[in-house]
Amino acid sequence: MVKMTSHYAPCAGYEIHYTQWGEDNTDTIVMWHGLARTGRDFDVAAAHFADRYRIICPDTLGRGLSQWAQDDKDYGLETYAEIAVELMDHLKSDQVRWLGTSMGGALGIKLAAGALKGRISHLLLNDFGPEPAATSVERIIDYVGNPAEFATLYEFEAHLRTIYAPYGYQSDAQWLAMAEHSARRKDNGKITVHYDPRMIQQLVNYPTDYLMWDEYDALHVPTLLLRGANSDLVTPQLAKQMTQRGPKAQVVEVEGCGHAPALNVPEQLGIVENFFLTD
Repeated sequence: MVKMTSHYAPCAGYEIHYTQWGEDNTDTIVMWHGLARTGRDFDVAAAHFADRYRIICPDTLGRGLSQWAQDDKDYGLETYAEIAVELMDHLKSDQVRWLGTSMGGALGIKLAAGALKGRISHLLLNDFGPEPAATSVERIIDYVGNPAEFATLYEFEAHLRTIYAPYGYQSDAQWLAMAEHSARRKDNGKITVHYDPRMIQQLVNYPTDYLMWDEYDALHVPTLLLRGANSDLVTPQLAKQMTQRGPKAQVVEVEGCGHAPALNVPEQLGIVENFFLTD
């Protein structure tokens, strides 16, 4: 069985944590998580692909085990892109396949159209489009920007099961793992979320960060939109537009999921695999 290893790299003036799987493989997949998540969300997918690919799963600035920002203004796609480029250089990765969930998809669009143009060979957007629905953004701001406290990890897990129900099926063990990778204890002993609450200031300081039609239209890379059939972030109308503009993305809908598919079951992993095998 391929083992996961944990690493830290200096990127854009910060210490960034990432996990690596299949380090001896030549071809690389970068898996970048969503707004309030960590790279550990991809443990199942990374283990699945690690016999063929080197898998890199970073924690974004202010999340997981990565350093928190010194300035709120570093919470934004511009700084995240600088971090990603320096991380790719640190890893000596000249070309990668990119799988991004939500915010990670936005970062992939920005990079594939800009600083990593020509170095991203395939772009998989896990339930993200260049004009996310405003009502969904408001919902995300509400739960991300007001993190609660819990006395026990099991109470915290129950909370995650509620807010991340749109991820679709996860086993009990996977829900528990999500809770463990998402928790930190405060000085009062209570459990809260792993991330720096200030990271939500991205949506105040950079209100247009996720309006990305210009970047999307500039893409020249095979692109797949994996859309949760019940997604409130990527509407059917937006998905259709994405097939007609820019890279003319292929769209695959995932039944039983909203925002965003967990990428932890054979059907979903098969879709990812088939896309990354295309020329």
